[in-house]
Amino acid sequence: MIRIDRHREIARGARPARYRWPIEIERKFLVPEAPGDLDRHRSTAIEQGYLAIVDDGTEVRIRRRDGSATLTVKSAGGRSRVEEELEIDGDRFERLWPLTEGRRLEKTRYEIPAGDGLTIELDVYDGALAGLVVAEVEFDSEDAADAFSGPDWLGREVTDDPRYKNQRLALEGAPG
Repeated sequence: MIRIDRHREIARGARPARYRWPIEIERKFLVPEAPGDLDRHRSTAIEQGYLAIVDDGTEVRIRRRDGSATLTVKSAGGRSRVEEELEIDGDRFERLWPLTEGRRLEKTRYEIPAGDGLTIELDVYDGALAGLVVAEVEFDSEDAADAFSGPDWLGREVTDDPRYKNQRLALEGAPG
C-alpha cells in the first residue's frame, strides 16, 4: 500500500504509470442546500492558508485539522492532479501561518458515506465565505469518477470551474 495522506492509501500500481507520486482524482459540486442531517456525520474544523499560488494553478498550502498540521503541494490541473502531503508539527505551522495572510479560508468538513467505499466531503465555509457549501468526492480511478452518480442534493458540478478552487476562494472570496 502507498500512503497518500493520513486518511487514504492506494494499492501499488493504482496510479497512472506516467507519475511517480500520488494522484488526486476528485470531482467537486456546488451544494445549494446542505442536507438536514449533518449532525449525524463526522465533522472537523479546518484552517487552511496558501504559501504560494502559481498562475497555472500549482499551489503550496498549509492546513490544520484535528490537532495535526500538513503542508501540501498540488500541481495544476482539474479533476486529476499530483498531490504530495507532508505532516508538519504545530510549531512549524504557527511559524508559517503568518505567511498566508490574505490567502486563507476556514471551513467545517463533514464526511458523508456515499456507498461503494466513497465519501462525500461536504465543506461548509465560514468567515468571508459563509453561506458557501461545496462537496468533493475523491476516486481511485478516472473510471470510478466517470461512473459516480451522487445524491440528489449535490448541485451543479464545478470541478473545472476555477472560481471554486480553494486557492481562488482564499484569494478572491465567493464567486458573484
